[in-house]
Amino acid sequence: MRATLFSYVLGTYVRYALGILTGLVLVFVVVDFVDRAKLYSGPGWVLAAAELYFYKAMMSVQQLGPAALLLAAGTTVSALRKQGEVTAIRALTFGPSALYLPILLASFAACVGLVVFDERVATYSGRRVDEITTQRFNKWGDWRFYYTPKQWFRRGDNIFFLRGGGAQEGFQDVSVFTVTESFDLRRRLDASGMFPVEGMRWRLTDVVERTFDGEGKTTLRQLPEAEYDLGVAVTAFRIRPGRPEQMRASELREQIAARRDVGLATKQFELALHNRFAYPMAAFPAALLGVGLALRSNRRGHLTAAIMEGLLTAVAMWGLMMVCRTMVLTERLSPMVAAWTPTVLLSLIAGAVWLHREGRLPLPRRGLLVR
Repeated sequence: MRATLFSYVLGTYVRYALGILTGLVLVFVVVDFVDRAKLYSGPGWVLAAAELYFYKAMMSVQQLGPAALLLAAGTTVSALRKQGEVTAIRALTFGPSALYLPILLASFAACVGLVVFDERVATYSGRRVDEITTQRFNKWGDWRFYYTPKQWFRRGDNIFFLRGGGAQEGFQDVSVFTVTESFDLRRRLDASGMFPVEGMRWRLTDVVERTFDGEGKTTLRQLPEAEYDLGVAVTAFRIRPGRPEQMRASELREQIAARRDVGLATKQFELALHNRFAYPMAAFPAALLGVGLALRSNRRGHLTAAIMEGLLTAVAMWGLMMVCRTMVLTERLSPMVAAWTPTVLLSLIAGAVWLHREGRLPLPRRGLLVR
């Protein structure tokens, strides 16, 4: 009997979750297309737009998945309650765990699946959306902010201005400024090329070296080629352009380390790395909260109430995530705290609702007077 009940609740939750997720993705795709339809034109635009919205749909699965799991939890319990099946379950002496357990196991599996989906599918889909939007429809948006190669780097006392090239093939038209602790210029190297030799040694071509003694005297040397120990290895310059959200976890860790080495900002990359796990996992306590709210004894409206409560919870969590993200970008909050705050807050609220359902956290009754 218990296994049959478990399978029934589990199947009902999975059907609602898939149905709600499909509906949310369709609404997103249709609304986005209607809003941007005038931007799509030119020969073959229909096929290009179809490919674009296929990848947008893949991205929206990851973005809307937690909300779908939350809505499905409340809707499942409300539907069972409306049909009198929750009363039947209680009559068989099964407690709330008969509803909590299958939904929580399914939501946890879905959370893990969303992490994998984000890592394997959504990151690639995001890159394809940018490529099609810019190359096919010539709409650039904030593309340049993320994809323009970085030119200024700092490592120790050396500041590098690399105008062209890359770590593998070497850099062209470079300037290296060496400064003192008080930020006075001690040496400047200008070269047409900079190529890695071994370790932290670099070969510079067509070098103009200026040395400043701090008392107004300057020494100038011109060399066809010279080797210098610049205090930085070639791996430090492997800065990859692109949006952090479109990189895999291993790439994010590599970029965080590389950017720290050369003095570039890492907060957005750290936030993206933590959100890779924190955002999908927020659906687990959200599902627990949805079940707890749907089992309230004074609940009215059932399905309508479940949908409204789920939407309000999702909007509140989305707003909190936006606030936390802004605080990270303004350097007022650490990326780890910002990423996990919504998940922890949902867990505390859901835990309190669950304890109240189990009778371990009694709440004060209305109208109770203490004299």
